[in-house]
Amino acid sequence: MPFVDEKGPRPNATRALIPSPAMRIFNTLGRTLQDFEPGDPGKVSMYVCGATVQSRPHVGHGRYAVVFDVVRRYFEWLGYDVTYVRNITDVDDKIINAANEMGITIEEVVEIAGGAFRSAYESLNVAAPDIEPRATEHIPEMIEMIEELISRDHAYPADGDVYFSVRSFPDYGKLSGRNIDELRSGERIEPGEGKRDPLDFAVWKGAKPGEPSWDSPWGPGRPGWHIECSAMAHKYLGVGFDIHGGGHDLVFPHHENEITQAEAAGHVPFARYWMHNGLLNLSGEKMSKSTGHVVDLVEGIEKYTPGAVRLFYLRTHYRKPVEFGEEALIDARASLDRMWAFRRRVPGPVEDAPLESAIDAFKGAMDNDLDNAGALAVLFEVIREGNRRLDASEDAGPWVAAYDEIIEVLGLEEPGAGVEDILDEIETLALGLGIEGASGEAAVDALIELRATARANKQWAVADQIREGLTAAGIVLEDTSDGVRWHRG
Repeated sequence: MPFVDEKGPRPNATRALIPSPAMRIFNTLGRTLQDFEPGDPGKVSMYVCGATVQSRPHVGHGRYAVVFDVVRRYFEWLGYDVTYVRNITDVDDKIINAANEMGITIEEVVEIAGGAFRSAYESLNVAAPDIEPRATEHIPEMIEMIEELISRDHAYPADGDVYFSVRSFPDYGKLSGRNIDELRSGERIEPGEGKRDPLDFAVWKGAKPGEPSWDSPWGPGRPGWHIECSAMAHKYLGVGFDIHGGGHDLVFPHHENEITQAEAAGHVPFARYWMHNGLLNLSGEKMSKSTGHVVDLVEGIEKYTPGAVRLFYLRTHYRKPVEFGEEALIDARASLDRMWAFRRRVPGPVEDAPLESAIDAFKGAMDNDLDNAGALAVLFEVIREGNRRLDASEDAGPWVAAYDEIIEVLGLEEPGAGVEDILDEIETLALGLGIEGASGEAAVDALIELRATARANKQWAVADQIREGLTAAGIVLEDTSDGVRWHRG
């Protein structure tokens, strides 16, 4: 059913609104839908586990980045002051192994892989976090937390290592739902000779030859993986911050160990809501660097376009698994084209307020466990009804305004139509057809005008040459009843 303007357009922008207590989030801690209430009214604090940068990202990494980018955008759209922290793990067994295999330094591995992650996220229109702490820059905070754990008899030194005593913490398993008596030795970490219990895990690893190390009360070494996020989240967001996020594969053991360490050190509660996105599968199996069962994210973006990849992620509810496939990406690209084609029918900003019934439906979807797929369904209904009105020469302004509001929250707005990066191709094409003194967008407009003249004079070869030349440069022409429009492809 199309959205009907029963209440009239919303008199004010939807920004600066705080959601009602009806907003609900599925909390992995308790595994139930719960009313969302921030610890500090008007503010939202988020910590999301970022990448271990030992190699280029795969398409699974893109999903978590997009999911939590939308979560952040939605809270900001509602008017919250959001603090978003996403860490980088820049010291780890995998990074050390990668450096040894490639014959380069650990720092070089981090720089190369980290750059690939940043580039991919920027392409996907993922905004940079407010704070992006690196593990190696927070060793003192980790040592301080480990000392607190030892003082509370939750951790113990052993020949240069320090282990967390799992059985010393009665609530171990509360996040993942695991029963401690059912856990197996070696299920979560490598065996260690100094352990008192096979289930204990390392919070500090004694130095080994050729590995990076830092001084500590237990001798030179480096932190275990889990302790870094416990320490950094606490430093930047304090006790009881609002949302901790990450992929579903991190629930156990990483996030289980995070919450255990932090709360055993006295930081209770560690995080109040735990959100986990579903995994991205390839041929029915989890995508994983360790198995080589991956599709490179950068290559995927280049092949299918960034917007299509982002839309592909958002077409499935964030908690559900999704299968990566060629047909799904091609279909996402076609859907994206239809979305952007609607907005191009009304060039420039619109003065109308967004249609209230559409905004209410969008908000209803997002307030229901941040249902990105439901929000997309609302967007497509707005587009359908907006197109119908435009076809009938009726006022579609409120629908276009609603589109603009929703599309920005989802991060799917069409990139600008600038041609700065293809100036040479455009100017060469223009000069070859006798157009001099025009550059950039003016050259594109001059070429379109020349094409119109050629078509009027039935110079079809010239008209085709212009269209094909612009297409090759990345410019798409649309012949409409209102004239020719162009945009970047």
